[in-house]
Amino acid sequence: GLRQCVHVLTISQFSRRQIIQTLGIPAERVTCTYLGARPGMRRLGEAELRPVLARLSLAAGGYLLYVGTLEPRKNLDTLVRAYCDLPAALRGRCPLVLAGGWGWRAEGLRELFEREGRAKGVVHLGYVAEADLPALYSGARALVFPSLYEGFGLPPVEMLACGGAVLASTAEAVAEVLHGSNAHLVEALDVVAWRDALARVIADDDWRQQLRRGAEVHAARFSWDACAQATLHAYRKVKGVGLDLSLRRSTERGDLRAAG
Repeated sequence: GLRQCVHVLTISQFSRRQIIQTLGIPAERVTCTYLGARPGMRRLGEAELRPVLARLSLAAGGYLLYVGTLEPRKNLDTLVRAYCDLPAALRGRCPLVLAGGWGWRAEGLRELFEREGRAKGVVHLGYVAEADLPALYSGARALVFPSLYEGFGLPPVEMLACGGAVLASTAEAVAEVLHGSNAHLVEALDVVAWRDALARVIADDDWRQQLRRGAEVHAARFSWDACAQATLHAYRKVKGVGLDLSLRRSTERGDLRAAG
């Protein structure tokens, strides 16, 4: 695949650096095309929130939210342990809601959830329909995103698009995408720091409002229109350099997919 590749599109400057350093592809052949929040990701009013949250048995402003697959890379063991270490009074005010299906190698997390998390206020919703996500984001007290590694980190951007507060890890791509926002970053494996951040966002309304300040403006920097423009620019840049040759070679042997 790399031998046939004319140009590489990737979704963050962090990923771009890794591709250049690890795969040895020249920098001029790798372009960053940032992702964007999905259509419909916006701050919803109470009337729009109510039916969705009622169906999910959640109260507006009364839960912490994680969105994504439950797998080791997402570092949810650290998050669940930090949450379970909170005082019972705080956990009683704000359950930790995990929205996403079980992924690969999730046996340890599942065991932690069943042994301790469920009894201490961790709620596993499983897969949530995309149509319900704007309400789920808008109703959350904060999004918590403790990933060890991401290529971009879409849920924090979508939470900001919905006007929400974000607590996220210092994983390089996540920190890159959130740079300039008021999101609070926490070292991924620091259980105590996560516990303290969770406690503060539950108890400190002023701090939560500070985290939300400018959220939608920051999220607007990432759009599918901008991604499309960057992608089109990359195609135009390589046109006539090697793309035409690659397409012709791939078409001749009847494999259009290999042309990229």
